[in-house]
Amino acid sequence: MIDIHHHLLWDLDDGASSIETSLAMARIAAGDGITHVVCSPHANGQYVYDPDIVAAKIDELQRLLDKEQIALKLGRGCDFHMSYDNIQEAKADPSRFSINGLGYLLVELPDYSLPRGMTEILYELRLAGLTPILTHPERNPTLQADEARMLDWLRGGLLIQITAGSLLGHMGKKAERMSHQLLANRWVHFLATDAHNTTSRPPRMHDAFDIVAQRYGPDYAHLLCVSNPLAVFTGNSMPPQMEPLNLYEEFKEKNWWQRLMNR
Repeated sequence: MIDIHHHLLWDLDDGASSIETSLAMARIAAGDGITHVVCSPHANGQYVYDPDIVAAKIDELQRLLDKEQIALKLGRGCDFHMSYDNIQEAKADPSRFSINGLGYLLVELPDYSLPRGMTEILYELRLAGLTPILTHPERNPTLQADEARMLDWLRGGLLIQITAGSLLGHMGKKAERMSHQLLANRWVHFLATDAHNTTSRPPRMHDAFDIVAQRYGPDYAHLLCVSNPLAVFTGNSMPPQMEPLNLYEEFKEKNWWQRLMNR
């Protein structure tokens, strides 16, 4: 499995607090069946993102992993906050924030709202040669209340990543419920850990992979955890996707009778 969203690097944000924690997280990830990790520290008003510093830490950690025979390949990315400065920098240099500098960009929403002009921002990023991946929309209260806000974004080519912990109920019932709704509609393109530590937010994906395989099919689980993230890691085109449902018609919340009949 390939984890494209992981706060593995130490002393850069609210993720790993020390290099020892980074190593412990790497051991957990490798033991869970993860083979590749995109190190994706925050790039927002609180945490400055410097790609040179990130790359240096990745090189240092990769050497330690190889020395300790922890079978994990590291890549560079970031959790991209849609501030004005970030957007302008990303448009001027698409490689700065994108995963391994190859064009796929993890886009982070504010915790409790949506940016103004979100549709236009996504369009501008795509014009600059970037492919936005929206991180954990299932955890955003505005989208939890109205999933249809995502329709135009998806129709415009936006890719979706949900958090493995959300699917397991670790992020609350609303996030769990929305995760399953998104999966049922096949609007999801990636599972990722969004790991921050070894305890409350550890780097584990296997249990979530199993849930997707059991409920939505093994082919879909493989797409979300292997084929799609590998394309992102290597900067290649996405493989053929499963046909999404309820995307090219207006999304309507089912009434109680429709929900009952679909059980």
